Amino acid sequence: LTIPFPDEPVGVRARWEVMLFTGLIGAFVLFRTSAAAWPPPGQPMLPLGVTLANTAVLVASCATMFRAYAAVRRGDHAGLRVGLAATAALGSVFLLVQGYEWLGLIRHGLTLSSSTYGATFYTLIGLHAAHVAAAVVWLLVVLGAAFLGRYSAARHIGVQVCAVYWYFVCALWVVLFGLVYVA
Repeated sequence: LTIPFPDEPVGVRARWEVMLFTGLIGAFVLFRTSAAAWPPPGQPMLPLGVTLANTAVLVASCATMFRAYAAVRRGDHAGLRVGLAATAALGSVFLLVQGYEWLGLIRHGLTLSSSTYGATFYTLIGLHAAHVAAAVVWLLVVLGAAFLGRYSAARHIGVQVCAVYWYFVCALWVVLFGLVYVA
């Protein structure tokens, strides 16, 4: 994947999203470093083990996306479809596990209104989840187009741009996981 942003409208949108997450990450770091205790007393610790496993699921989806993109460049239509379907499935698993994690956190008292800790967690991680959900929908649209034979070795910009966005949400998650769950 050599062309990160093939045209200006995509490049402008990508810069906006990078700026959005940079601002949210900056706010998170500011709140975290200025707090006397993080998490605050009475708020649950985040589930590191299940989230680490879920991170592995999302990282694995980068490999399936890479295989899908490599397949379309070779003209391998079946490989493209399998790779896109696997990526969408792994992204969906990531979202389901994250939803399960959130239900547990809510049961233990971590909500948007429980504290700055809860508000920053759900804003930052929730916005990322929304991006993953949008990317999964996009993958399914690209998969539908692949089933209709819309892509070839010479013409596959839709797959390429979708792959770039998928890599963005995966790389962003690695940063968020390290910052929010590990650090």
